[in-house]
Amino acid sequence: MSSKPDPDSATPAPAPASAKSHSSRVFRPKCTPLPHDEARRQGNISSLAYLTMGGRDPAMAFLNAENSALGGRPLALATASAEGYARVAAAIHAWSPGPAAG
Repeated sequence: MSSKPDPDSATPAPAPASAKSHSSRVFRPKCTPLPHDEARRQGNISSLAYLTMGGRDPAMAFLNAENSALGGRPLALATASAEGYARVAAAIHAWSPGPAAG
């Protein structure tokens, strides 16, 4: 008997490596990058918060939480416009840490 597969067999042959596997490796950005001025404001306000507020966790908590006094999330406001950046920067400079645990 021959070891060759029967061409009339019901079992389909495995598909060769095709363009399908190649297309999944093609880079396609999922969103558009921030404009340069917005990215700069976002980086600057993040650095200011980090340095002023004593680290990553308090800075992230402040920047990502809704702030009724500012009218939105500080990170989004500071990123969107120079005026928003100035308002958020002033709030960061006015920020005072709570009582020290101890």
